[in-house]
Amino acid sequence: MLKIIISTFILFIFVGCGSKNPYLKTVNNVDIEKYKGTWYEVARFEHFFEKGCKNVTATYELKDNGKIKVINRCTKIDTGEQKEAIGEAYAIDESNSKLKVSFFKPFYGDYWIIDLDKDYNYALVGSPNREYLWILSRTKTIDEKIKNNILKNLSTYKFDKNKFIWTIQE
Repeated sequence: MLKIIISTFILFIFVGCGSKNPYLKTVNNVDIEKYKGTWYEVARFEHFFEKGCKNVTATYELKDNGKIKVINRCTKIDTGEQKEAIGEAYAIDESNSKLKVSFFKPFYGDYWIIDLDKDYNYALVGSPNREYLWILSRTKTIDEKIKNNILKNLSTYKFDKNKFIWTIQE
């Protein structure tokens, strides 16, 4: 009986780890010093923390141990309540484009930087399972030409642009 349970568990792990999505290419290199600071969310795929939120920001700070402190903030649209979540991230390779982020240790999620402006003015960040995607900007708004270019390229990354929620930034 124990063999069956262990075999089933191992099979579940391998099947569960398989991906129906093609590989997600990330940018070649991210300079964490340039990336740190505050980013404004332009758009997102909905998820529980930001549900019903406006004025969403993410702030990244480099910690002494080489990890990254992540501070996500938003305002609830219906109540005006300020929400904040503090987490930690680390790069999984030397490119710094693939991060693991946790707000609830020991659980980590993928945070992959798939497009990044050469001057670090905007970024497209997602997960390889295509469940999460954010357009981030250093300013509360993004140029319409840049936005349209990002949307045009989404199909190459196999993300559904119709899932975007456009963030209210006041």
